[in-house]
Amino acid sequence: MNLVNPGLTRHDFPFVTDNLTKGSLMAIHRLNHAVLYVRDVARSVAFYREILGFEVVIEIDGAAFLRAGGSTNDHDLGLFSVGTQAGPSEAGRSTVGLFHLAWEVETLRNLVELAQRLTDAIDHHVTKSLYGQDPDGLKFEIAWVVPSDQLDEAALARPDDTPLDLDREIARYGADTPGG
Repeated sequence: MNLVNPGLTRHDFPFVTDNLTKGSLMAIHRLNHAVLYVRDVARSVAFYREILGFEVVIEIDGAAFLRAGGSTNDHDLGLFSVGTQAGPSEAGRSTVGLFHLAWEVETLRNLVELAQRLTDAIDHHVTKSLYGQDPDGLKFEIAWVVPSDQLDEAALARPDDTPLDLDREIARYGADTPGG
């Protein structure tokens, strides 16, 4: 049964094989990496290095692979150039597509360090988030997730996003508390 649209069945998705519909699905652990099409790889590499602290793993003609600090992945972000003539992404405005990528930081202190470079800060109550856009206008989120053992009724009952007050959240959770 499809909870989003109860009228849909596996037959509505011809790309799903019978093997995938017999309970053999593997549990997804986490997103390993993202790959983006960008206008200018060098400009995007500079942005992700200088603003978010990614390191270049390898650069080849028209592409680059980057890793976030402390990551154990061989790369977290792939960038492929489509040329400076490429138009902006219309995803969400006139086409389907990705709304944004979200990376998780370990502590609120990490979020504070990035807050000096990213100005859009939102309290989603279960996550504390900063938002930005890369040079091509592709949106991203940097989030600290409130540990599940520290979620209380007040946080869970707040339905609306509010401006993020990092000082208040550090006083509540601690600057070095690992996120959940």
